[in-house]
Amino acid sequence: MSSSGDESVGTVVVAVVTNLGIAAAKAVGGIVSGSSAMLSEAAHSVADTVTEVLLLASLKRSAKPADEAHPLGYGPERYIWALLASIATFVGGAVFAVYDGIHTLVHGEDLGNPALSYVILAVAFVLEGYSLLVAWRQMKGEAARMRAPLGLYVKHTPDTAVKAVLLENIAALIGLVLAAGGLLGGQLTGSGAYDGIASLLIGVLLVGVAWELGRSNARYLVGRPLPTALRAEVREELLSVPHIEAVLELTTLVQGPDEVLIAAKVDFHDLASARQVEAACEDAEAQLRERWPAVRRVYLDPTPSPPPEPP
Repeated sequence: MSSSGDESVGTVVVAVVTNLGIAAAKAVGGIVSGSSAMLSEAAHSVADTVTEVLLLASLKRSAKPADEAHPLGYGPERYIWALLASIATFVGGAVFAVYDGIHTLVHGEDLGNPALSYVILAVAFVLEGYSLLVAWRQMKGEAARMRAPLGLYVKHTPDTAVKAVLLENIAALIGLVLAAGGLLGGQLTGSGAYDGIASLLIGVLLVGVAWELGRSNARYLVGRPLPTALRAEVREELLSVPHIEAVLELTTLVQGPDEVLIAAKVDFHDLASARQVEAACEDAEAQLRERWPAVRRVYLDPTPSPPPEPP
């Protein structure tokens, strides 16, 4: 596994350990205080833990080397597991939170002592903040290596495991604030409606996160090329190789954060010998890999340019 892959595993492991402890603490706080928002947050953390275990599985399985059964490697398998992780976020967190919120609004709830819940929320906020910081630093470093704006990189990153940790931690911090607001509203008014509304809002928040992660992974499963600007740079790099006259067709495929396939139909100079064509293909692959280490496979098809159309 590459250094980027190792860093992703470390980021996800931090999130797993954090969420597992937080989930247990939130469940205790929810039972003691009778808060539906706290119980929704406990379900949120359980869903995040399951999600991150699936993400770990995705990182491990996608790192397997290519073999006869899978000649292009196992890179896309990470997106299958990550897609399942987004479903876990939806089912395990969002559905429970929405149900519990509606149940509280319809039937009410008996409010207990919220003091323990406030302490748990404060500690959870610190831990979730640390996990978010780890994911944020990795995203920032990857964006800098790709020379891309951070916001654009987060939106289009092929490292959906770290993107999941980042978005889930942001959602977790917002959810903690909502849960605290629900507790405070119930404490000040004696009404469980605030807690129910907080639970509903947490559910809506998780639906949004699950949708974004599911959509991101589905795009890479279907097959996603390099961004337009990068494809233009790949074309320019190929044209800089001696004896290459034109790039007639360029196909790029992102198979993982550190795994890009490039295939092109290339027109070589008519007077280039077979040996020069072979050398040009080797030089092109070397240049592409040197400039973009994520490029793993380069396939060039010598193709003559079509004759000009008659006037």
